[in-house]
Amino acid sequence: MPEPVVTGIGVTTAVGQGRDRFLEALLAGRHAFGVMSRPGRQHASSAFLGAEIAQLELPASVPAKVLRSVSWTSRVALATVAEAWQDAGADGVDPRRVGLVVGGSNLQQRELALLQDRHRDRPEFLRPGYGQLFLDTDVAAACGEHLGVRGMLHTVGGASAAGALAVVEAAQAVREGRVDVCVAVGALSDLSSWECQALRALGAMGSDRYADDPAAACRPFDRDRDGFVYGESCAALVIESSRTARRAPYGAVAGWAFVADAHRNPDPSLDGETAVIRAALDHAGWRPGDVDYVNPHGSGSGRGDETELAALAACGLGGVRLNATKALTGHGISAAGAVEVAATLLQMDAGVLHPTRNLDHPLDTRPRWVGPEAEPHPVDRAMSLSFGFGGINTAICLRNHRNGHQETR
Repeated sequence: MPEPVVTGIGVTTAVGQGRDRFLEALLAGRHAFGVMSRPGRQHASSAFLGAEIAQLELPASVPAKVLRSVSWTSRVALATVAEAWQDAGADGVDPRRVGLVVGGSNLQQRELALLQDRHRDRPEFLRPGYGQLFLDTDVAAACGEHLGVRGMLHTVGGASAAGALAVVEAAQAVREGRVDVCVAVGALSDLSSWECQALRALGAMGSDRYADDPAAACRPFDRDRDGFVYGESCAALVIESSRTARRAPYGAVAGWAFVADAHRNPDPSLDGETAVIRAALDHAGWRPGDVDYVNPHGSGSGRGDETELAALAACGLGGVRLNATKALTGHGISAAGAVEVAATLLQMDAGVLHPTRNLDHPLDTRPRWVGPEAEPHPVDRAMSLSFGFGGINTAICLRNHRNGHQETR
């Protein structure tokens, strides 16, 4: 059976917009962490840390009228999807055979909070567009309208695993023949000060410990970690069959799995993470020794990082090459899984692994960590992991497809 392959990538993050600038920033170990300043991200007594996109370049193909009516999340998604679509060269595909899946729910919280504050005493002046903004389909529909999608179009929710679930749903749709081409979008989660405050109270988002040194705050897998640090981001991947791909693929989506923990709390589960890693390897037909590199969830949370390392060790992956993309980009919540699949494929294509910032005292010295400098490393088979609140565990196996396609990028 032909494999689903990724033929187009679009990325927008605080460290760079566009896949080339994104990869350059990753390999250089750049970050953009600081005190967040986007309106609605702070309340009177807060100083939440994070990484925000400084400037967004929008494609000329998106009409100004559309840009005025959509949210920040949708503007970022439109720019990112346009890049991925152009990269894949998919303009000639029958729109009825094109699908689009957006990973994420409650994506536009900051925008909604600002509108509520502005119209609290004058609700009759609330613009009708609010009736679309509070629905997850608004982002999917904006992207679908831009591309002319007339096949499947929907969203999938999975908290921090949503982006990965979108990639899996798109790969399944292509493999099953529901569509010929499917775009998976890990959408920007536009957090307001309310979500930041709540996530900090849960113990998930970092505290004020590094308030005077924001660059040191994001430290996945380090003994001095203090919770995750938010980062604005979005990724889009165009997935199609290896039999009909118009461009040389970045890689094949060789296998995947998702396993639930049967609990509502945000606590990680060693059993769930171990089960999903083994199930994904089995789906791909791989053994643990086949894996050259793992891009982990690696959020910097207290129990999460320890549990993930224990799961990798239990599955025979304790000595694999490992780095942490969130150490550079921050945690994109719904976007994270898709951004990290993109990061994995771009590193695979380049044959270089990006550094891990702030890994001064690793929790575990058994993994073959990529340290403070990028390292050349050929990757043939990789795995990307994403875990979401509510016990949602995902694992995706990615295979280098360059040897199976005559065209080169």
